[in-house]
Amino acid sequence: QKKKLLEELGENRLPYMTPGDAGFYQLWKTKYSKLIFRQSDTIPEELHRVVQEAFLTLRKHDCFFRDLVRIKGKDFVTPVSRILVGNPGCTYKYLNTRLFTVPWPTEGYEIKYCNPQINDACKALMQLNDYLHTEAVQALQGQNSSGTKETKDTVVIDREQSFDTSIKEKESILKDQSSCCVSEDDYTRLKNRTSFNLTLLNYMDPLQMLYLKQEPYFGMGDMAVSWHHDENLVARSTVAVYSYSCEGSAVEESNEQNLKGRDPAVWHVGLKVAWDIETPGLAMPLHQGDCYFMLDDLNMTHQHCVLAGFVPRFSSTHRVADCSRGTLEYIFGQCELALQNLQTVSHSMALSLKSLGAAVVKQVEETHNEVEFEWLRQFWFQGKRYLKCTDWWLKPMAKLQEFWRKMEVMTSLILCEVGKEDQAVEQRRETISCLLLVLNERQKLRKEWTAR
Repeated sequence: QKKKLLEELGENRLPYMTPGDAGFYQLWKTKYSKLIFRQSDTIPEELHRVVQEAFLTLRKHDCFFRDLVRIKGKDFVTPVSRILVGNPGCTYKYLNTRLFTVPWPTEGYEIKYCNPQINDACKALMQLNDYLHTEAVQALQGQNSSGTKETKDTVVIDREQSFDTSIKEKESILKDQSSCCVSEDDYTRLKNRTSFNLTLLNYMDPLQMLYLKQEPYFGMGDMAVSWHHDENLVARSTVAVYSYSCEGSAVEESNEQNLKGRDPAVWHVGLKVAWDIETPGLAMPLHQGDCYFMLDDLNMTHQHCVLAGFVPRFSSTHRVADCSRGTLEYIFGQCELALQNLQTVSHSMALSLKSLGAAVVKQVEETHNEVEFEWLRQFWFQGKRYLKCTDWWLKPMAKLQEFWRKMEVMTSLILCEVGKEDQAVEQRRETISCLLLVLNERQKLRKEWTAR
């Protein structure tokens, strides 16, 4: 799709708008109404203080890491450094790389941090998570309310417009954004779609980067993160982002210039309707402590990118990750189910299998692969870096490794059994056929991981 779109464009660039353009607010209201913006001065000062301190603490302790991700069979190192913080035992997978949460302090869990400052940082991010959850519920309720009702969720005080527009006029332009309603008005559903279980923190200093990709469709300039939909999320869930750019003289100097388009010194979030060349794009400036929310299905219908400014920037991106297959609780449950097929023969203490049925063998061997490639290899591949924050994951990983060892024994036992001549031919053929598929996959993935 990207190739086709670029071919269609040729040397041309699609139009986009910033707050300095006369039609910006109308475009936002009509085509991007599920993007909600909160300026820093609407957020409690104490929250700003602890969250910004948390970013700097994690940076000081070298807790941000560039990820090795896999796209179309090739490995790339991300230009942005990241760390995942969230519910204990949660993971988040993007671009074939699984990240493991540094757990925030959660009641009922014993979490030892390497440093009291890291404990404070994780606590601050948990406070931010709670605040953004409340704000997101209110924003969705605002979108569900009638189109005539004025809502503060859509107010933006623009710092960059060259023409003078009063706050009240802007409120009046934007107050009917809520006319684009989500289908559910049930509070519980709204709450579930905003119950952020983790945050992916990002850090980048653009001046340390030798090369940044240029935005290809609109000519918006340097990109820190290319156009994408956030993946591995609960459907129609909100994404909330807190942005902290370390503003300084570079920004002030640039703001003095009369620039057309987006100011290259200032960080922006870019939005576009996915695979659409009719609708102009949107470039929203991000200043210290600003927040924005992508509500409902905006992440599915639109794509977003992050446009780099001149100064270092942190962000905390809160998500409702789809953890149906991504928690310790889930994978431990799968392992325990698989190991039900292993028994000890009482008189000899030898291990044997309860069943050689194809369905049972398939379940056991697929769990075997899942533990090895989605958990153990993913963790030891780049998970050891989390030891800079906490050793919380070492015990569950040791437990998973023990499960894996038992499943290796089970694979050997299956191979022994199907090699025996006294097995019924049809059952033997069915079991071997099923086993071969999973073992081929295992062999292929082991080669891939060895190469990585």
